[in-house]
Order: sequence, then structure tokens, then C-alpha cells
Amino acid sequence: MKKGAARIVKMPDLLLTHGYFLWEDEKERQIMKPYPTLGLLYNSAYLRRAGFDVEIFDTTFSSKADLAARLAQTPGGVLGIYTNLVTRGQVVWIIGEAKRHGWTVICGGPESANYTHEYIAQGADVVVVGEGEVTLAELLPALAQQGPHRLHGIAGTVFLDEEGQIVRNAERAQIADIDSLPWPDREQINISQYVDVWRTHHGMGSVNLITARGCPYKCKWCSHAVFGYSHRRRSYLDCAAEVQHIVETYKPDQVWYADDVFTINHRWLYEYAAELKRRNLRLPFETISRADRLLKEDVLATLAEMGCYRIWIGSESGSQRILDAMQRGVTVEQVQWATQAAQRYGIEVGMFLMWGYDGEEIEDIEATIEHVKKANPNIFFTTVAYPIKNTPYYETIKDTLRLDRDWVEATDRDYVVRGRHTRQYYRFADQWLRNEVAAHRLNGQDAGEALRLQTLAQEARSGLLAVADEQEG
Repeated sequence: MKKGAARIVKMPDLLLTHGYFLWEDEKERQIMKPYPTLGLLYNSAYLRRAGFDVEIFDTTFSSKADLAARLAQTPGGVLGIYTNLVTRGQVVWIIGEAKRHGWTVICGGPESANYTHEYIAQGADVVVVGEGEVTLAELLPALAQQGPHRLHGIAGTVFLDEEGQIVRNAERAQIADIDSLPWPDREQINISQYVDVWRTHHGMGSVNLITARGCPYKCKWCSHAVFGYSHRRRSYLDCAAEVQHIVETYKPDQVWYADDVFTINHRWLYEYAAELKRRNLRLPFETISRADRLLKEDVLATLAEMGCYRIWIGSESGSQRILDAMQRGVTVEQVQWATQAAQRYGIEVGMFLMWGYDGEEIEDIEATIEHVKKANPNIFFTTVAYPIKNTPYYETIKDTLRLDRDWVEATDRDYVVRGRHTRQYYRFADQWLRNEVAAHRLNGQDAGEALRLQTLAQEARSGLLAVADEQEG
């Protein structure tokens, strides 16, 4: 190539990307726990095995300017964008930039599945609803032969027809045998960069993987936009082989099992643990489970033997009345037992809690505070309940919702629930909880500090009571 000549970039059948830019997110820069988007890697692997030319532009460590430059290199291609709750604004920007260069845009993932009309209105040509692998393999040839407006019959897609009408094709059946899928296409991106960032900031390089798809439980506020109410598990042999490959190739210090509920199938867990042991693979890991799938000593002993150092539990509330309203299917006592039992086996417990679910009263907040004190998780995080579109919770309260920001710049977390307590009320609840628990954990040590924390807790409780009659309008 002559000096100064333009670099020729071959146009792939599909360019995949997402809207997570680590360096542009101040909060994420403070956390520094990035993981690659497994959905993109799975789709790439499946399509490449089927003979398609696929490229991934991983935005995590890149910039908008770099992505814009890449889109300008091969105008008129097909771009697939993964969408989720927190990247809406970035994704809409990517759509606009891609359309400016003549790209056909496909959106997929939980966010666009819930907002098909909105993403098409923002310029997306097609929205893939559900799992993407088989749909994309059928969609790409149809786009090449028929264009984006004549996609009738392509199951799992929503598109704009030649008359400007939105067409929703039939749902696509889920992939029954997920062992038939190739492993995620990690070779397409720089996994070592993720491992190095983790190691630099947390002392442990980490890689993520899944052993199953979906969650069969029916909690009213939880989204099932991609996998539905299913649970399809990979064989323990295939999972162990993938872990061995990860260890040999990327040399992480730990792994993150990103399953919705890692311990659903106890028999599978025991078989998987035995296979890892046979392969001499004992890697520290963290994962997510439900309390009611941790109620056996053998399960906890197995997790500890495998290397589990932290397990996350969705506790949500210490009020059984609220748990039942959520349709959680667990009891407060189960959460407390599972937390304390896991700790006995040397496993840290992280707990997720939720304020403001429909019908919550101050008595429920008090019950949650006492619950956290009794369970005593190592870590707990709180959020205020937010309605994810198309969930039963959303359907229950949708007539009370107000969005004060432009949809593009907002997320489902920005909905105002009219008639609910104000955000100030929940800030006081948070302060009450954190100071009360911190005082309790002193356990008679440092009486002065305990008194200070109890004073702060009571001040927060008083603040909560002072604004209890204020409601979102």
C-alpha cells in the first residue's frame, strides 16, 4: 500500500457491538469490574461456525470516536447491537452513527426486546426478540436478498415493512440443546485486557462464563425478555472443558459464573464438581443463587470445595408479606439460614435488597432492617424497585408511571411511580438500615461508636417519618 493510501477494510457479513464504554462511565471507572458481553460472543461463534464472516467491535475499552471511524471504513454493512438496561443512550447514538453511514441496523438483547417500537423509531431496521443465534443465521441471508423491509416469516424478529408498518413475526422456539452451541468466541476480542484490568484493580484476574440459560422462577419484577421462563443446562462435561480451556488460554485467577441461578440442579452441581476435581481445576469463583437452592449442607460443602468464595442472594426484603407479593417463592427464614450456613463454610454472602415494592409500609422496612441484622451478610446492596417493561410488576403499576426525562436519555430506573413515597424517603430508609446494621455489628465493642451509629440511625428514621406523607405526584 502506498504511503497515504486509504486502508481497505473488508466488509463482514455482520459487525457486532454494544453500548458499554468503560472509560466514559464514571461510576464504572470507580468499580472497574468489566466483563465481555457473552451474548455477542455466542452469536459470533455460532454464525462463524455456520460460515458467516463476523467481526466484533468491543467498545468496552474503546471510544465513540473509534467506533465511528470503524463504521465509516465500510459504509453500508450490517451492524448488530446488543442492548441492555443501562446502555440505551449509547445504543441510540450508535444507531444514528451507523445509519449516517448507510448501515442496516439490528438490535437484540433484553432492552430492545421490551422496547421494539422505540428502537425502530430511533432507526433500527430489525429487532431480534429472544435468542439470537438461529434467528441471525436466517436473517442475514434474507437481508442480503430481500432488504430490511420484506422479512415476513423470519421468526423472532420485528421490522418496518414497505408501508411503514411495524411487523412482529412469530416467536422463535428456544434452542433446546444448548450443548449444541459452540463456546463463546473469546478469540474475537482481547480477553486478556479484561483479566489484566481485574488483576490491576482487584488483585484477581477474572473471566465470565455461563453453565445454563434462563430462570424458571416467576418473580414479578424480573425480566425474562430473552430466555423466557426456561432453564436449559449445559452438560457438566462441556462446562468443565470450557473452564479448562479458559484456564489454559487466559490464565485467570478466578471465574464468574453468570447464571441466573447457579445451584438449581443439585445433581448436576455434584457431577460438575467431581469433573472439575478430576481435571485438577479448583478456581475461586463467585456466582448467584436463590436461598431455597442452598438449604442442603452438601450443596454448600460442594460449593466451598469447588472454590466458591462469594455467593449472591436476592433477599429483596425482610418482610414475608412483601416477598409473597413479589412471588419470590422463598421465606425470610430460608434467606437467613442460607446466609449463615454459607458463611460457616467460608463463603461470603452478598445480599440484594429492594425498597419501595408495591404495598411496602414502614413495618416492612423495619422487618428488613431486623432481617439484615440477623442474617448478617458480608455485603448488601439496595435499590428502589423499578418497573421493567413487560414484567408483571410493570403491568400492575404502569398506569401510575411518569417519565420526566427524554426516553433516549432515561432508563427504566428513571420512572416515577405516582403515589409512592419520594426518593428522599428511601434515602432515609437506606441511612437507617446502614447505620443500624453497622451499630449491630460492633457487638458490644466500641460503645462510643455504637452510640454514634445508633443516633444516626434514629435520625434517619425520624427523617423518614417526617416525609412519610409526601408522595410522588
